[in-house]
Amino acid sequence: MSRVSLALKVAIGLLMVDSIIELSFVSSMVGWIHRRASQGFLFNLGDSTFLLAGEPLNIMVDQGHTSNGAAGTAFVLIGLGGIIALTLRSWSRNKSGGVAAFSQWVYYLWLLLTVLAFFLTTGALGYVFSVTNAHEGQTIDTALAAGLNGDRYPLDSWTPQNWFSAVLQLDLVDARGDIQSHLSLMRGWQYNLIPMFLVQLVVTVLAWWEFLSWRRQTRNVVVHEEK
Repeated sequence: MSRVSLALKVAIGLLMVDSIIELSFVSSMVGWIHRRASQGFLFNLGDSTFLLAGEPLNIMVDQGHTSNGAAGTAFVLIGLGGIIALTLRSWSRNKSGGVAAFSQWVYYLWLLLTVLAFFLTTGALGYVFSVTNAHEGQTIDTALAAGLNGDRYPLDSWTPQNWFSAVLQLDLVDARGDIQSHLSLMRGWQYNLIPMFLVQLVVTVLAWWEFLSWRRQTRNVVVHEEK
């Protein structure tokens, strides 16, 4: 096994681990929002206590779906798909006919998917950070929130990170620690896109580098056999 092949397998393993972390963080956020945040949060204003809905009226979820899609694609198509493609290529090395053709087709398809999946992760990284940064610093109008009687806050559009950051600025009765811990998870899946992008870049480069090396070796064997 060449050093490039070994490095590629290690990089695929790292990508699978990182993508599982990303999927876990996003799933944890979604589960907590539906299970706990949906109950709302109590906050003090003056001498009274009011209920704030756990989600605003205009909550933005596309960035979470995009990150989830990028991570799932990286794990299934590039990780598991890479293991299958490389195994088939190695297994069919001395075979011919339909088996060899099918194995090479799977391998070539996987190579193409490494590039497409990398573009997806790149897009997810840029999209999530641009949307989150665009809404950073928003605050909740406490007077308006107090008069909603638990209805969803109607002003502005919010990402989960920005919304719960704003909620923490209120004089909460309880749940502050719970919100802070889950806000850390939300920021975790956002910033985890950076190492996922870098590892996937390495996988893509190594996959094509290893492919060129494999092609040279294959051609050398064919030339040697013809002689």
